[in-house]
Amino acid sequence: MLTIAVSAVLGTGGRAEMVGQAITGGIDKAFGAAGFRLNAVHIQGASEMATRDILAATGLYKDQPILGLDLEAMRQKVMEVSWVEEARIVRLMPDTLVIAVKERKTLAVWQHGGRIHVVDQHGRIIPKADPARFPNLPLVVGVGANEHAAQILPAVAARPRLSSRLVALIRVDDRRWDLRLKDGSLVQLPAVDEEAALLQLDQLDQRTRILELGFERIDMRDPNVVAVRPRDGVLPGQLVASGA
Repeated sequence: MLTIAVSAVLGTGGRAEMVGQAITGGIDKAFGAAGFRLNAVHIQGASEMATRDILAATGLYKDQPILGLDLEAMRQKVMEVSWVEEARIVRLMPDTLVIAVKERKTLAVWQHGGRIHVVDQHGRIIPKADPARFPNLPLVVGVGANEHAAQILPAVAARPRLSSRLVALIRVDDRRWDLRLKDGSLVQLPAVDEEAALLQLDQLDQRTRILELGFERIDMRDPNVVAVRPRDGVLPGQLVASGA
């Protein structure tokens, strides 16, 4: 009310703004002296790595007058942190801030053009994420691999015998996938209906243990024929099974 009254007397312009700022600052200091100063910040929904970056982005410090904090401006700064997908900030009087975030989920490590990045569930790079700290994330390689990984990774993960042998998923011409296995084998998937091909491979492996036989290549690109190439290369394209 005091701010409104003074502004009405002085009218518009710089004087009103200066007086308003002075009064606001005075009130903030008065409440600060009464104990309304920042003592604790609780960050919810963030990993340890993300928490450090979020705190740095806020610029908060202990004993800062809590009433003078612009929560929306602070939220915008938190949203700029590469880990953060959503953010909400709540002021709990007299001395606490709660920063609740929804963190971007790490999906895979993406290798392309000689560089390696961690990407989220939408295929976007998380700049602050060090790939070396995510050894358990699947490796996807090539142009478009980051954008299409979310479609194939669940289907691969649902087949433990295959996923336990997997080294990398390689995007070929941004159309289809090759799966590189730990023994050096290459599983070639079709450009369409790759999940059906994975199901076919899984059923074949249960019957014949094809993933344990050490073939150089298992070609699944034709939905009606599974062809393999032995490591010695003597019989390329040898027919193994027809149909599912």
